[in-house]
Amino acid sequence: MPYTEDRSAWYEGQGLWQHIPANDWNDWIWQLKNRITSVAQLEEHMTLTADEKAGCLFASQKLALAITPYFFNLIDRNDPNCPIRKQVIPRGGEAVMSEEEMLDSLGEDAHSPVPGLVHRYPDRVLFLVTDRCAAYCRYCTRSRLVSNAQDYNFHPEHEQGLKYIEEHPEIRDVLLSGGDPLLLSDKKLDYLLGRLRAIKHVEFIRLGSRIPVFLPQRITPELCEIFKKHGPIWLSIHTNHPKEATAELRAACERLSFAGVPLGNQSVLLKGINDDADVMKALVHRLLRMRVRPYYIYQMDLITGGAHFKVDVRKGIEIIRALRGHTTGYAVPQYVIDAPGGGGKVPINPDYVEKITDTEVVFRNYEGQQFRYPLTNTPIPAPAEGELVEASGREAPLLD
Repeated sequence: MPYTEDRSAWYEGQGLWQHIPANDWNDWIWQLKNRITSVAQLEEHMTLTADEKAGCLFASQKLALAITPYFFNLIDRNDPNCPIRKQVIPRGGEAVMSEEEMLDSLGEDAHSPVPGLVHRYPDRVLFLVTDRCAAYCRYCTRSRLVSNAQDYNFHPEHEQGLKYIEEHPEIRDVLLSGGDPLLLSDKKLDYLLGRLRAIKHVEFIRLGSRIPVFLPQRITPELCEIFKKHGPIWLSIHTNHPKEATAELRAACERLSFAGVPLGNQSVLLKGINDDADVMKALVHRLLRMRVRPYYIYQMDLITGGAHFKVDVRKGIEIIRALRGHTTGYAVPQYVIDAPGGGGKVPINPDYVEKITDTEVVFRNYEGQQFRYPLTNTPIPAPAEGELVEASGREAPLLD
């Protein structure tokens, strides 16, 4: 059945927590303290399927269960196929392993010169500043690190990371991630951003965070002032489905935008969640309305226990084809595969080019119509003596 969206609807409210004072509900610390972290808590509010119960029992060995009250409200508790529910409630598929899957699917450990820092690309580094998140996505690339369920013994080393960046002038771009960097206190974020901004060769500071989606209450005026102080700070959020684009998220994005923070979005292509052109189109349109530029769609990484989320790459290409030309270019993200083992992001695009010769490029547009673009200039023959030469549509004088 085709996906349809109420374009005017923006979810807002306390849902199951109507009895909680608004001051508590809007306090991000309260949200963290009252997360749902056990099967017993889940079953207070909903009936789990047998598959979900099996997944919850296995979660303690793979990736902890944690859902903020705010995000839990977005779950359709009567629909086992709810796209929000699938993202945060474990399923039995997490215990199923395949030969292609890897614990460290992106080869980050092999490119880590000091604990918590990944230097894969020549001019930029990934700085993992925490191993905790507000809620845990069941397809998490770093499930080996975050929540410490697998006892990976990861401990971020901020000072070692900062020292490495200071000593390597080729680094011009630093991405703070984790875990989720916005779980750090304002004081710690202010310190880290200040240290990075003081390094002369660091030109570009970014954060990757799902906190605005899981916990929009964290985007406080005080946090926005820190971003203003050290800006420009670029922020990539992570939404996968239009249901996540709530009034609260829209307000959080506005606060960030007004603080001078450029916003992008990264989605992961997930089976039964957003592997549908209509769903993805609704999402990217909502993102633009929230001042967020769709940036990447990722093919899901080959993480252990993630096969039940995997989508055929051809479906991803089909989705991009359904967006390109059918909506504004600002709404079309880049579809990429982060090459297994540490090869970096590789763009995957529909084939619009049919052939390139020494003289022309032959290609088709989004409607399938064929066009040619010449690669060589064909000179216009000089006029014979006595002929009129037309310029700009007007008759030219006779040549002498």
